[in-house]
Amino acid sequence: MSDTHQQDTLTNAVAATIPYLRRFARALTGNQTSGDRFAAATLETILADRDVLANMSPRTGLFHVLYGIWSSAGAPIEKDESGIHAKAQKRLAELTNNSREALLLHTLEGFSFKDVATIIGVEQGEAEELVAIARQEMSNAATGSVLIIEDEAIIAMDLESTVSELGHRVTGIAQTRDEAIALGMSDAPDLILADIQLADNSSGIDAVNDLLGSLGPRPVIFITAFPERLLTGDKPEPAFLISKPYKVDQVISAVSQAMFFSSTETLNI
Repeated sequence: MSDTHQQDTLTNAVAATIPYLRRFARALTGNQTSGDRFAAATLETILADRDVLANMSPRTGLFHVLYGIWSSAGAPIEKDESGIHAKAQKRLAELTNNSREALLLHTLEGFSFKDVATIIGVEQGEAEELVAIARQEMSNAATGSVLIIEDEAIIAMDLESTVSELGHRVTGIAQTRDEAIALGMSDAPDLILADIQLADNSSGIDAVNDLLGSLGPRPVIFITAFPERLLTGDKPEPAFLISKPYKVDQVISAVSQAMFFSSTETLNI
């Protein structure tokens, strides 16, 4: 294989990974701007020395470099005037070291335990243990009410069952923007779990923005079959974005983290 072909292959792999690298960085820091800075630093590191990806797939290598940069910087969470992130930082300090990061990598980003171990620099058995610990610690941390905005009945029922089993109360299931607003205003949820495209061609994003505008900041998880369309860097993006078809573990992880972290930004489109 020629050097040019290898370079093209690496370039394409990096380009395909960048949206998800940014998503992971945003989930780590709780803030899009801060997360993007770490993602940019990762790319700069790789451009300066491609050998940092040696003996790893490009995707695993990118996440490994990002994690190293973030942890070396003190694993920061962006601060704001509301004090939300300060509260999150205090909660995170109570978690087992590396557990939240391992959970994110395994469930939301879909890495194997072997790759999780490579990314955070532990043995595979420890990575498996960290994910199990994170699930337990986060599930015990906070419970609340959840509004589900989803127009596919089977998916809505599946989400309701999963959320309820985690100990949360489902305030209702909305199939349209108007239904979502009505339900949200009548029983304000602690968390919103929303599809993007709804039954009457209305927007789940618009519904969420309307509710956040009236109710104030609260965690949001978006679900979409086309995550790349929302992970462009052109506009504010959600920290928690699940791809369809999803796995139950992804929903469990996202809901637990969103409730625990409570720092998802509004997505205005």
